[in-house]
Amino acid sequence: MTPAIAVQHLTKRYDNATALSDISFEVQPGEIMGFLGPNGAGKTTTLRILTGLLSPTRGSVRIDGLDVAEHSLEVRRRIGYLPEHVALYPELRVEEYLRYRAKIKGVPPGALRARVSTAAERCALTDVHRKLIGRLSRGYRQRVGLADCLLGEPKILILDEPTIGLDPHQIRQTRQLITDLGRTTTIFLSTHILPEVEMICHKVTIIDQGRIAAVDTPENLRRRLTGGAQSVHVELAGEPRVVEQALAQLKGVAGLTTQVRVPLEDVFIRLTTQERESA
Repeated sequence: MTPAIAVQHLTKRYDNATALSDISFEVQPGEIMGFLGPNGAGKTTTLRILTGLLSPTRGSVRIDGLDVAEHSLEVRRRIGYLPEHVALYPELRVEEYLRYRAKIKGVPPGALRARVSTAAERCALTDVHRKLIGRLSRGYRQRVGLADCLLGEPKILILDEPTIGLDPHQIRQTRQLITDLGRTTTIFLSTHILPEVEMICHKVTIIDQGRIAAVDTPENLRRRLTGGAQSVHVELAGEPRVVEQALAQLKGVAGLTTQVRVPLEDVFIRLTTQERESA
């Protein structure tokens, strides 16, 4: 099976600074791959190279089997790119903007109305399709940006920090939307938020200081980081010995550390749970 995205020995240098240093990874068709790393790790530089907006110093990138450097226009037809800061026209209404973008992307006139309607519906924009973009919340503007990405019916979505700057409710909505889109589309998601990766992604590529640190599933990475164990802090009121005995009988508890607070006699307990590999 041809990888949806194949990055081989990618390096990018700016004068004396190295943004990417010999990185390689693959994203398989149908996967939601998280690209995790702190700010300044090289995530945005990688995404710009993947989308053909930036040339690498060395190495190669293939999108759906096509070399980005040799087939830039064809690659761009196959991807939808949502940058960290979405550039929209605030004076246009949502439907007007999407129709305008669809024409730029070469959507045939006979298919334009259906394509705009489908993208708006998938991104839950039908209730605001007549509103000015400038009057939308940031969460809705992110949805407009995602709808724009879908107009060309891309095989692959490349998203750069799609939930940055959103409030908690908007974050939940955007994550659910990405999960829904991932059922039919390969997604490469750049973020610095670990819980986001755990909730959305099938696999994770971790980048730090321009180098790949790990590639694995979220579950396996968590096991590697914690050694298979987790600590849970609980606060209970009761007789310490009784509480300890009850907790020790719970499945998966490997150890207890107890601290009693006087005079309230609340019991602070640290549970260590041992995850077991399935046979």
